[in-house]
Amino acid sequence: MNPFAMKHPNLRGNSLSKAFLPLAILLLGLSALPAFAGPPFVTDDPDPVEYQHWEYYSSVQLAHDHGGWSGALPAMELNYGAVPNLQLHVQVALAFDAPTGESTHFGFGDTEVGIKYRFLKETSYLPEVAIFPVLELPTGNRALGFATREVDAFLPIWAQKTIGKWTTYGGGGYWINPGAGNRNWWMVGWLIQRQITEHFAFGTEIFHEWPQEVGGPSDTIVNAGGIWDLNEHFHLLFSAGHSIQGPSSTIVYAGFQITFGPKSEAAPK
Repeated sequence: MNPFAMKHPNLRGNSLSKAFLPLAILLLGLSALPAFAGPPFVTDDPDPVEYQHWEYYSSVQLAHDHGGWSGALPAMELNYGAVPNLQLHVQVALAFDAPTGESTHFGFGDTEVGIKYRFLKETSYLPEVAIFPVLELPTGNRALGFATREVDAFLPIWAQKTIGKWTTYGGGGYWINPGAGNRNWWMVGWLIQRQITEHFAFGTEIFHEWPQEVGGPSDTIVNAGGIWDLNEHFHLLFSAGHSIQGPSSTIVYAGFQITFGPKSEAAPK
C-alpha cells in the first residue's frame, strides 16, 4: 500500500540529534534486509499472493518537502494467500520525522491491515481486476504524535493487463479520513512496466491525490523504479519520484522482498 500515507504527520516528543540520523538510517535500513506491483510503487496491482504463499517486505520509505524529511525506517509488510484469489495484508512501521532545523523524532506508527480479492482473472481480452480495502489502525505512539485519532479506511479498485514483456496496471479509490480538519479524499494512479531482462523489470507511474485536509493542496507525482530478482525467493526493489503539480516533494523507496510457499502443490479450483 501507499507508504507515504504518513507524509503529513503531526510529530512531536522525544528527539534524536540530527548528528545520528545518517547512522540511524544506515542501521535501520540494514536491519530491514534478511517491499510496492505495489512495492516499489504507490499505485497497486490486482494480483494477490498465490494460494498458501507468503510475501515479506522490509523497506526504507522517505518523503521530503519544504518542511523536511519524514517516512518509515523501516516499514515491514507481510502478505499471505489465504485462499485462491484472496490475500491477507498487514504492515507496521517505525515512523520518523526530521523537520528542517529541528530535532528528529522516531516512534511506532499506525498498523495497516487489508484484504485483496481478485474477482476477475485476466484473459486474452480482459484485464484482471481486484478490490483491496485497507484500514489504518491508530496503534502508533500517541505521546509522540504518530497515531491517528480515528480509524482511516481506503477503498480502491485495481486493474492490470499484460501484453508480452509489457504490463500496465492502475486504478484508485476513496480514503475515509475522519477527524477535525480532515477531509475524505480520492487517490488515482497508473503505471506501465517492462520486463527488461529475465531478472529485472522497470516501470514508471503517475498518481494524483486530492486534498487530505480542509484547505489543503492536491498533488501529482511521477515515480520510477525497478524490481531485481536475485533468485526465486529474494528480490530488491527501488523507486524515486518528484511532484509535477502541487507542493514540491520527493519520495524514495528501497526495499527487500522475500517470497516463499509450497513448491508443487496445486491450488484448489
